[in-house]
Amino acid sequence: MVSLDWFPLLNSLRIAAISTVIVFFLGILAAQKAARLPPVVKGILDVVLTLPLVLPPTVVGWLLLLLLGPRRPVGAFVLERFGARLVMTWPSAIFSTVVVSFPLLYRTARGAFENFDPDLAHVGRTLGRSNTWIFWHVQMPVCRPGILAGTVLAFARALGEYGATSMVAGYTPGRTATISTTVYQLWRTGDDAGALRWVLVNLAISAVFLLAVNLLERKPAEGRNRAWR
Repeated sequence: MVSLDWFPLLNSLRIAAISTVIVFFLGILAAQKAARLPPVVKGILDVVLTLPLVLPPTVVGWLLLLLLGPRRPVGAFVLERFGARLVMTWPSAIFSTVVVSFPLLYRTARGAFENFDPDLAHVGRTLGRSNTWIFWHVQMPVCRPGILAGTVLAFARALGEYGATSMVAGYTPGRTATISTTVYQLWRTGDDAGALRWVLVNLAISAVFLLAVNLLERKPAEGRNRAWR
C-alpha cells in the first residue's frame, strides 16, 4: 500500500485558514462601510472589490506576479529591504487565496448588513450603548447567517484555489504543494490513483466542514438573545 504524503493537505489547510481570517476581518470592514454608502459610490466600489470573482484565476495570478515578482515594484522592494521573496513560497499562496476569496465574503456580508434593521441600532444608542458595542453585540449576531455563509464560501474557495496559486506559489513537493496543485501534477504524470486519493480527501474535508456549519446554523442564536442583557 502506497503511503500518502500529507504535506499538501496541511499546507492547503493552513493557507486556507490564514487567508480566511484575513478575509473575514477585511470583508466585514469593507461590507459594513459599503452598506452605508450612496448607491453610485457603492456600485463603483462593488466593481473594484468583486472583480477578482469574475476574472479567470490565471489573470489574477498574472496580475499578482506583476506586483509581487522579484523584479516588480513591491516584490523588489521587499526583497531588497527584507531579503524575502513574495512569490514561489508557501506564504505566497495566501496573497492569491485572499484576493480570489475576498469577494465571496464581502458580497454576502454586505447583503446581510444592508438587511439589518437600523431601528435595533437606534434602540441600543438610546440605552447608552456605544456603536462598537452595538456592532459586536447586536448587528453581528443578527447578520451572523450571512457572515457565516460568506466565511464558509471563502474558506472553500481558498482550499480549492488552483489557477492563481499555481502561478504565484508554484508547485514544489514538501514546500509549496497544495491539494489542487498536487492533483494536477499527479494527473499530468498519469497517476490517476494518486489524484483520486487527493480528490476524495478534498471532498471529505469540504463535506465535513459544510455539515458542521449547517449544524451550527440550526442552533438558537444565543448571541441575539443576550444582546440586550
